[in-house]
Amino acid sequence: MMCKKRCLIIAEAGVNHNGSIELAKKLVDAAVEAKADIVKFQTFKAYNIVTPLAEKASYQKEQTGSDEAQFEMLKKLELSYDDHLVLLEYCKEKGIEFLSTAFDLESVDLLYSLGIRLFKIPSGEITNLPYLRKIAKLSDIKIILSTGMSTLEDIRLALDVFLKNGITKNHISLLHCHTDYPTQMKDVHLKAMKTLGSTFSVDVGHSDHSLGIEVPIAAVALGACIIEKHFTLDKRMSGPDHAASLDPLELKQMVLAIRNIELALGELQKKPSPRELEIAKVARKSIVAAQEIKKGDVFTEKNITAKRPGTGVSPMRWDDLLGQTAKRYFKKDELIEL
Repeated sequence: MMCKKRCLIIAEAGVNHNGSIELAKKLVDAAVEAKADIVKFQTFKAYNIVTPLAEKASYQKEQTGSDEAQFEMLKKLELSYDDHLVLLEYCKEKGIEFLSTAFDLESVDLLYSLGIRLFKIPSGEITNLPYLRKIAKLSDIKIILSTGMSTLEDIRLALDVFLKNGITKNHISLLHCHTDYPTQMKDVHLKAMKTLGSTFSVDVGHSDHSLGIEVPIAAVALGACIIEKHFTLDKRMSGPDHAASLDPLELKQMVLAIRNIELALGELQKKPSPRELEIAKVARKSIVAAQEIKKGDVFTEKNITAKRPGTGVSPMRWDDLLGQTAKRYFKKDELIEL
């Protein structure tokens, strides 16, 4: 499984703006500086997605404390309609695509009304049938579906919703994902990304929550068409996702490494490059005279040898030369001519 197109790199700002539009703009700047393709936020209304007393995930408690409910934490991280307008315009000015993940039906409508036609579905919504159906009935859209916490059957059922509503497989991508912040290396299981591709015959990628940049780079080497990675301005900031995110320098390093890997992957065909053909003249060997050879002498194992440069007769023709007669005089180390 190899991706046949340039990898789409999504810089996931998520909720790392901490509710501040100014911080959100700085995150856009960092994504632009890193040369990501897309900067992605999250769109939700806390009252639509969580009950007032629902607990936070364990990683959220570790990063924000356990003295507030999940509802209170999320309420502080909402982006308003006006915030979306500001960020859309700011991204246009900066030359980067704006994207946001909708976590509820109201937010789906909001993003669609703003002209968003690429819908990134988070792992937590893959079993939310009303949500999936609402998106599936939108026209002229593409889907990126994260598959954290999912079985193959979960994924099949979600894909069926889209396919039955006329969204074709070439408009759907799957992201292998492990939903833990941070994901331990032993839990990444990148090979499962290839299973997704072979099982469902769609483009695949990886939404990474591990620390560092190694896993996304490896995913691209394995054929990922999309990489999604959280980033922040400062990992020490207060908030649920900062500690498991890349800082701006790491994001820049990741994008550069991915682009280098794409160049290094190259073509399936095995052949020497133009540079190698030039180097071969220096690095490879030719058949040369091991001693003086007079005209009429027979070429033998004793009077010929192989030495650099590789501009003469290849030693692979050694057996063809043995037993032939020299047509002229050759001094020691001179290239033999047939």
